[in-house]
Amino acid sequence: MPETPTHDTLERTRTRTPMPARLRLDLHWQSEDATHTDSRVAVRLHQRRDLLPPELEAEIMDLPVGQRRTCRFEPGALLQPRRDELLRSLRPEQFNRRLAAGVSIEPRAGRFYPRGILEGVEGISGSDRRPLRLVDVQADRLTADLNHPLAERTLDLAVSIEAVCARGEQRAGQRPEMAALITENGPGMQARWQGRTTDFWSDDPFARPDPRPDADFYAVPRLVDHLDHTAIAEISALYGRLIPAGARILDLMTSWHSHLPRDLEPAAVAGLGMNMAELEANPVLTERVVHDLNRDPTLAFADADFAAVICTVSVEYLTRPFEVFREIARVLQPGGRVILTFPNRWFPPKVIRIWQDLHAFERLGLVLEYLRDSGRFGQLETFSLRGLPRPADDTYAGRLADSDPVYAAWGTRI
Repeated sequence: MPETPTHDTLERTRTRTPMPARLRLDLHWQSEDATHTDSRVAVRLHQRRDLLPPELEAEIMDLPVGQRRTCRFEPGALLQPRRDELLRSLRPEQFNRRLAAGVSIEPRAGRFYPRGILEGVEGISGSDRRPLRLVDVQADRLTADLNHPLAERTLDLAVSIEAVCARGEQRAGQRPEMAALITENGPGMQARWQGRTTDFWSDDPFARPDPRPDADFYAVPRLVDHLDHTAIAEISALYGRLIPAGARILDLMTSWHSHLPRDLEPAAVAGLGMNMAELEANPVLTERVVHDLNRDPTLAFADADFAAVICTVSVEYLTRPFEVFREIARVLQPGGRVILTFPNRWFPPKVIRIWQDLHAFERLGLVLEYLRDSGRFGQLETFSLRGLPRPADDTYAGRLADSDPVYAAWGTRI
C-alpha cells in the first residue's frame, strides 16, 4: 500500500500563508516589434511579508507545487502610471560627464544612466542609482524620462510555485514587494523609447582594450566554462525549446561545449570557432571550421544551409556585427531561428566598448538592433532569467548567492 502522507509532507507541497516558498515570477510584455519575457526566481519568500499583487496572492494560496497562475495588469495597475512631470528638461551642464576609467561619459539619446549623474535636480542625490533614460539630446538641452520603462506597457505576470520551504528557511532582512522584485533594475530597458532608435553608435562602440589580432589571443586553448552549471542548464533548455529535433545547426563562435540538450538529436552541428583544439574537444560537432569573423565576416556555408544558428556567450566580441548578422540571415533557411545567449561575464581585453558601457538589459536592446539592421528577421524576442541559487560546487558559491543571470535574444528568418 502507498505510504500515507504525513502532515509535514502535505504542508511542504502546498502554499500556505505562514509558509515560505520558492516562486518563479515571469513577466511577459510587448514592445513595438518584439516580445519579451523577464523571469525572476524568488527564493524562500514569505507570503505574509513579501507582498504579491492581491490578484495573484489569492490565486496561489493552498495550491500544490508545480502550479502556475497568470494575471494581466493594464498600464498603471502594477507599476506607477506614466506621469508627464517625470519628463524633465535639463541644461547640458546638469549631466555630470565625470570620467569613468579615464573616459568621459557623454549623454546619448535612448540610453540609461543612474539618476545620480544629474546635478542640481530637485529630489535627486548623487547616490541615487535608479535609472533614467535620456530621450533627447540637443546642444542646448537634454530631456530625461524618469518614468519606469514599463510604465505604459500591459504586463502579464505569471507566478509558478517551485517549492515550499520548511519553517525557518526564509531569508532574513528586509523583503521587497514581489512586483518590485520582478520589475526593478532592468526589465523594459531593452525596448526603444517610443519607437526611436537608441544611439549606441556615437562613441566608437566596437573599439576594444586589446586591438591585436584575435588569432593571437585565442591561440592557446581555453577549456573552461564561462557560466555556472545552473545557467548552462537553463541555456540548454532554451535551445531545446526553440530548435526542432533533426535540425541542421550552426554553432557560431563556439568552443568545447555547444550547450545543446542531450535529447535534441540534430541532423548535424557545424562549429565555427577560433581554436581547433577547442573544437576537436566538442563531441557534438560534425563539422569544424576555424575562422575569425572580426577579420572576415563571411560565412563559408551555402545559402539557407541551416535550420538554426546559435551563439553562446560570444556576441559581445563582434567588431563587425552588422555584416555578420547579414551573413547569418543568408545561411539560415526561411523560418529558421538565430538565438544569442549571454551572461554578465566576458574576456575584458576583447569585449567591445559599447558592451561594457551598457546595462545588462540594454545589451538585449543592442542585439535586437543587430537583428533589425539585416532586415531579414521577424518574430523578435528577448528573455532574461535572474535569481536562481548558485550551485554549491561552483567556484563562487561562497561569495555569490545567485546563479549567473541568463540573457537571450532571437529572431526568425523571414
